[in-house]
Amino acid sequence: MIRVMLVDDHQMVRSAMRAVIERSEDIVIVGEADSGEAALARALDCAPHVILMDLSMPGMGGLEATRRLSRRLPGARVIALSGYVEEPYPSQMLAAGAAGYIGKDSDIGDVVKGIRKVHAGGRYISGEVAGNLAVCRGAGAQASPFEALSERESQVMMRIFNGDSLPVIAQALSLSPKTVSTYHRRILDKLGVHTDVELTLLAVRFGLLAEKLGDECARRRAAPDSPPAELLQ
Repeated sequence: MIRVMLVDDHQMVRSAMRAVIERSEDIVIVGEADSGEAALARALDCAPHVILMDLSMPGMGGLEATRRLSRRLPGARVIALSGYVEEPYPSQMLAAGAAGYIGKDSDIGDVVKGIRKVHAGGRYISGEVAGNLAVCRGAGAQASPFEALSERESQVMMRIFNGDSLPVIAQALSLSPKTVSTYHRRILDKLGVHTDVELTLLAVRFGLLAEKLGDECARRRAAPDSPPAELLQ
C-alpha cells in the first residue's frame, strides 16, 4: 500500500481528498496536517511514502516545509497540490525537493497517477504546470539561509511575518518576552539582516513568503484553496 499524508489548512479539502483518493485499492491516507509545522511533526510519526502539500498555509508555508521534510525524511516524496500553477512556484517547489507539482484544477486522475509515479521513484508534473514551467537548469538551486534556523527560531520568525508583536509571540509559544527577544536577535544575526523589513525581503527572495504575496483577486478567481473539481462531485 502507498502511504499518503495530506497537508492543507482546509478541513473540507482534506476530507474530500481522503474520500476520493482512498477509493484506490493501493493507496491509504495515514495522516493529515493543517500547517507546515504540523506536517514536520506528523510525518515523523506516520512515515508516509508520499505527501500531498498545499503551498499557502498559515505559519510555515508549503515551500519551507518541503525543504525541511526533504532533509529530515528523505524517503518521503512530496507532491505540491496548489492553485498557483505559474512560475516561480513550480520551480521553487521542485528546487526545494518536491517530486511533483499538480494544479488544483487538475482531474483527480492526475492526483492518483502522480502519487503512484512519485512513489515508484519518478517525477510527476501535471499538464497545465508543465506548460508554464521554465526550463532553467545548470547552476542548481541556491541554498536557503533559513535552513540554519532552529525549529523555535522558525516558529518565532513565522509569527513575526504574520504581524504578531514579541509579547504576543511570547504568550502564544509559552515563552518569556525576554526569551522571544533573544530568538528575534538570533534570527537577524544568523540571516545577516538588521530589521524585520530586511528579514521579510530576504524571505520573499527565497520564496518563503511567495505564496502569501499573490494577487488576492487572481487567487479568488483561480480558487487555489479548492480541491480538484472532481473531489467535490
